[in-house]
Amino acid sequence: MATLYEKIGGKDAVEAAVGVFYEKVMADPVVNHFFKDVDMERQMGKQRFFLTYAFGGADHYEGKNMRDAHKHLDLTDEHFQAIANHLTATLKELNVPEDLIAEVDAIVDSTYDDVMNK
Repeated sequence: MATLYEKIGGKDAVEAAVGVFYEKVMADPVVNHFFKDVDMERQMGKQRFFLTYAFGGADHYEGKNMRDAHKHLDLTDEHFQAIANHLTATLKELNVPEDLIAEVDAIVDSTYDDVMNK
């Protein structure tokens, strides 16, 4: 059975999605301040690697866990939802089928407690 990673188009699709996603994030004053002093090329690389793993395209993830990666941020539900919405909008813009977007949304929702350090 194909993984979500394969269904959405693999490496090329993830690379395209990460680029479009961060364009949306950086244009959004609700969340762009979190990335003010961030090396965005490095950040985009980490995001590509994470999404590849989260979507079933890699067997392991060597980056920080979600709690450690976000614990220094003062995140609110508004921030989490903005990021989730930007990812959904990105996938729609890239013509990803709705059923696959729903799978991505479920993965995003499953990270809530860790990202928010609940």
